[in-house]
Amino acid sequence: MQSVGKLEQLDAIVGGWRREGLTIGFVPTMGNLHAGHHSLVARARREADRVVASIFVNPTQFGPNEDFDRYPRTPEADARGLAGSGCDLLFLPSVATMYPYGPDGSVRVRVPGITDILDGAHRPGHFDGVATVVARLFNMVRPDLAVFGRKDYQQLQVIHYLVRDLAFPVRIVGADTVREPDGLAMSSRNQYLDAAERQRATAIHATLRWIRSQVPAAGEVEAVEAGAVARLRSEGFEVDYVSVRHLDLAPARRMDEGGLVALVAARLGRTRLIDNLLLDAAVG
Repeated sequence: MQSVGKLEQLDAIVGGWRREGLTIGFVPTMGNLHAGHHSLVARARREADRVVASIFVNPTQFGPNEDFDRYPRTPEADARGLAGSGCDLLFLPSVATMYPYGPDGSVRVRVPGITDILDGAHRPGHFDGVATVVARLFNMVRPDLAVFGRKDYQQLQVIHYLVRDLAFPVRIVGADTVREPDGLAMSSRNQYLDAAERQRATAIHATLRWIRSQVPAAGEVEAVEAGAVARLRSEGFEVDYVSVRHLDLAPARRMDEGGLVALVAARLGRTRLIDNLLLDAAVG
């Protein structure tokens, strides 16, 4: 695997592959990689001739009281993991490469509507930063396809909207959430949990499964959401939201409407965790 940090180097390598008629798969990350990230690279490896991954901790998607400074940075371990997962090229841009006029002077991309709800409501400006950096990376890498995990379901919908509306010639692939044996969704932020918090964190997936068990009862969504919030609070969580939505994130009223997803964001101590579950699926 090759590693580059400059746009000219990226252009030279990817341009060479394109002249050979090879397809390019892309996996954008913020580093501190785990098996979930490696599965995204493996998925891209199956669908493209060459795979590019990027590591960039994007300042424009962090709020003023969020964890940008303490976000873990492990570039050497990340490079080893990417190489073992089938990555051909690692792009490690600097802030100056990504934002030539600086983050505060940058042109921003805003996806309307779905960025104002759920995580967008609790983290104002977050998805503007995501959309901005992804648009820039797509312009730099020019991939044929890009792989994103479904763990951040709302982010995946934002990317779909972005690509369709701005006519990026990129196919978006959503990859299944990778979980620990006890059900906790893999996340770089899991390492912030102490031992007791880590044990209680499994309540998120258990609560999502409980929500799915309520589908046959055909009750009101609002009552099920309230029950889920109570379950999480009893485990010591501070709940940002529990929401049952249609797959396009439109609100749902009844549990038997079909095509629904349950989404959760909650905090244990200083650590904010998110997860979701498709309610029509039999397992997961």
